[in-house]
Amino acid sequence: MSAHLLASGGGAEFEAPGIDIFDWPPLWSGAPFWLTKATLIVALSAIIVIAFSWAAFRNPKLVPRGVQNVGEVTYLFVRDQVARPTIGKEGDAWMPFLFSTFLFILVMNWMGVIPVLQFPVNSHIAFPIVLALVVYVAMIFLSIKHQGFVGYFKNMMFPPGLPKPLYLILSPIELLSNIILRPFTHAVRLFANMFAGHLLIAFFASVAYWFLAEKLTVLGAGVGLVGFLMTIVMTAFEIFVQALQAFIFTLLAASYIGGALHPDH
Repeated sequence: MSAHLLASGGGAEFEAPGIDIFDWPPLWSGAPFWLTKATLIVALSAIIVIAFSWAAFRNPKLVPRGVQNVGEVTYLFVRDQVARPTIGKEGDAWMPFLFSTFLFILVMNWMGVIPVLQFPVNSHIAFPIVLALVVYVAMIFLSIKHQGFVGYFKNMMFPPGLPKPLYLILSPIELLSNIILRPFTHAVRLFANMFAGHLLIAFFASVAYWFLAEKLTVLGAGVGLVGFLMTIVMTAFEIFVQALQAFIFTLLAASYIGGALHPDH
């Protein structure tokens, strides 16, 4: 849905960017339909994460420097703020998965503010869904492995210590929440933030370009200047949100894994 703002006395109109900015055709005519800018960014993000991890940990020094120092700080952050608090003593065993997940999502999100690329692929719901399904499958597998098939559903739907009539309400809610809604909400939380942030930045950048370059007028220059300043502010804020969403997604993943390993908690 497009919004229109009057740009000048000549009657020209500014059309705000819509959801079409998230649609990317194949990279060239005749290319497979899936080979788009988004998939290219995903592949580039994976290469960056692999290269960073290789450079940081292939030959660690006793006193870390450079890339190793950044890698160790990131690793300790994920371990001490995500893995150990949510999973417990088994958290360290899950660090390869959690560390890689955090870095991968972080790099993909930050692609949204890198010039030329400028597209956070997690603003396409398909990518967060795949990430969430990986966590979901791991959660179900671990839950059944550690609790048994019957035990898993019993612990989930019939927590002890509650009046039996309450189970008539609680059990369907728990089943719906854990089996159906959990992967959906896990994915949508990441998707919605990346989608909204990218759209806002595109809007203010378009305002700045239109009123300062495309249709420059004395009256419109002020609007364009506001758009330019807001683009800078929103970009800085989006960098923070992108990092925060990578942290939250990884934290929730660790929480689901921890719940599968320790249903009593």
